Amino acid sequence: MRDHRRDGIPPGNLPLELDTFVGRGAQLAELARALDSARLVTVTGAGGVGKSRLAARAAARRAPRDGVWRVQLAPVRDEEFVDYTVVEALGLTDHTTRLPRETLLAHLAERELLLLLDGVEHLVEPCAALVADLLGHAPGLSVLAVGRRPLGVPGERLVPLAPLSTEEAVELLTVRAGQRGVTCGYDADPDADQREVHELCRRLDGIPLAIELAAGRLGVLSPGQVLRRLDDRFRLLTGGDSTALPRHRTLRTAIGWSHELCTPPERLLWARLSVFAGPFDLEAAEYVCSGDGLPADEVLDVLTALLAQSVLTREESPAGTRYRMLDTVRAYGADWLAATGDADRLRRRHRDWYVGLATWCELEWFSPRQGEVAARVDAELPNLRSALEHCLEEPDGAHLGQYLAGALWFHWVGCGRLSEGRHWLEQAVRLDAEPTAGEQSRLKALWVLAYVAILQGDTVPALAALQECREEAERSANPTAVAYAEHRTGCLALVSDDMPRAERLLRSALHRYREIGELNSNVLMGQVELAMTRAFQGDLPDAVRLCEDVRQVCDDHGERWARGYALYVLAYAAWSDGEPVRARELLADCLGSAHRFRDQLGSVLAVELLALVTVAEGDASEAAVLQGAAGRMWPSVGLPLFGSAHYNAPHELCEAAAREQLGDERYEECVRHGTRLGRREAVARALRRPGVPVSPPAPRTAAGGRAATAARTAKPAASPTRKGGETAG
Repeated sequence: MRDHRRDGIPPGNLPLELDTFVGRGAQLAELARALDSARLVTVTGAGGVGKSRLAARAAARRAPRDGVWRVQLAPVRDEEFVDYTVVEALGLTDHTTRLPRETLLAHLAERELLLLLDGVEHLVEPCAALVADLLGHAPGLSVLAVGRRPLGVPGERLVPLAPLSTEEAVELLTVRAGQRGVTCGYDADPDADQREVHELCRRLDGIPLAIELAAGRLGVLSPGQVLRRLDDRFRLLTGGDSTALPRHRTLRTAIGWSHELCTPPERLLWARLSVFAGPFDLEAAEYVCSGDGLPADEVLDVLTALLAQSVLTREESPAGTRYRMLDTVRAYGADWLAATGDADRLRRRHRDWYVGLATWCELEWFSPRQGEVAARVDAELPNLRSALEHCLEEPDGAHLGQYLAGALWFHWVGCGRLSEGRHWLEQAVRLDAEPTAGEQSRLKALWVLAYVAILQGDTVPALAALQECREEAERSANPTAVAYAEHRTGCLALVSDDMPRAERLLRSALHRYREIGELNSNVLMGQVELAMTRAFQGDLPDAVRLCEDVRQVCDDHGERWARGYALYVLAYAAWSDGEPVRARELLADCLGSAHRFRDQLGSVLAVELLALVTVAEGDASEAAVLQGAAGRMWPSVGLPLFGSAHYNAPHELCEAAAREQLGDERYEECVRHGTRLGRREAVARALRRPGVPVSPPAPRTAAGGRAATAARTAKPAASPTRKGGETAG
């Protein structure tokens, strides 16, 4: 994500360039006034009336200190995931056992930002509870909600959104048709064409979505032809649900009219695409939706036709070109899919595709495509959640749920989603799977659950899961599961400061991996962890040898995540040998990789060690700023809960040297400055990127040189840790 602050634009995740905005000037001004006078504003209105677009436009005009953050709630089906979705949208990572609500409260407590909750109508109760809680604890927070119903939270200001006037609707239709290279009429009788355009917009009640659908037909039909076909549709349907609001009937009529104008293959694909919980790509659509009347090689052409008719929208993402269906349109398609009796089969195909995708991603994680895999899983998270839900709800799907939750270990661990991963893993291991089909999947889910719990600092459930995994693996003669259970037990001993036991278990696990031919990022992390035990016991040359071997294997396979941890140990060794320049180069590489993967543990370890390198270079004030930034990051990482003397030593050494050089008052001032840095700012500062301000240098004292020398020549443990501070942002 670009650094908006460097352009004078506050941070956030709201796109800087929105769709062409037509009309709505008065409504936009009204919404802006509401946002100025209330902390909670909810835009309400019928489906398709343009609530989301208006809210996004109003939000984009605001500039709170900590940005505007948009949360897409339409794909969320389970109310348990409302908090997780907000955490994800804010770009937070939390390795601890805290609930996501606690993470949000800590993060927002002293921030000034606008949270745009889009699509709350199906989650009103959990959204209302969340908003009330956040507003009560975060005085700088404002919330802009979008839905068909108000939240009902005290102090809520409602902005009902009316449909477009006829003039505005005509303008929208003309613009959208022009974007497709067509005009709203013909030269033969322009006055008649104008009358028909006005009548068409009037009959569509000024509902933007209905107008968009009509514009999608103007490449083939004239306005008069569209109007006549729509008139026929109205006559058929206006005698339907008499309890529905007229404009709700109008929208459904317009969608139904567009549906009737579709060819049979287009209708079929429309219905089948409704099974996707979020954006999807062409390959997924071809697999999930093909067959039984729609060959796979025809899906692209049919999808293109739906795109041209505004049934689908196209978007570009880090994961490539993807397609999205508006929630109202998806709901219409889901009704048709249910009516065909084919919904269960489509959900199974959807599940199978995403189980296969997770399998591919796990394999490709250990490859040059690691970054691509991380972006792909991020983009597919709504659909992966839907697949996990399906697995865990089906009586015969337990083993698939365990398999899928375990296969995504790299995402939970390597990409900053420990809390969500633990949620799925705990659900999965509680289920009884078929002994033959699910045994291996369950064992993997157990050791992955233990891995997640270890990184969260939750040692008791981690040990219980590892013991169960080891016992069941030995009983069933599963050497792979035995190796992983032993590996993670060694990891638990490592963070508990039991170095001899950790070394023994990790060496044994690595031997088992070699015997069964296992080589991946997990195996390499085991070797890095072994190197840490050697460094903690004073054998830096052996630690360097082990990590140089890891780096070579990673370079051969294009692996970046485990490589970052190896570079961290090598950087520590370089610093210990009096080579701060080399240590800084290694740490810059390490921190860059960890930050790209949203690996909070790798990021904060690198920032802490960079602080130690910085004080050794003689810049104690900047070292203290970095320690403050790391202190803000640590609460979202579980490791400080261990209280490890080995992990704490470098931080304590850096702090002692910086205090000696600066004095207590100046040191605390620099630390406070660092705590005000967000995660992206802290990383940019640690990497000394251009445009990142640095703290003013403090006067050097005579003791400063001695402190820097002491920091450079001491021999602390390989991995620093820090307690206290704020949640990372």
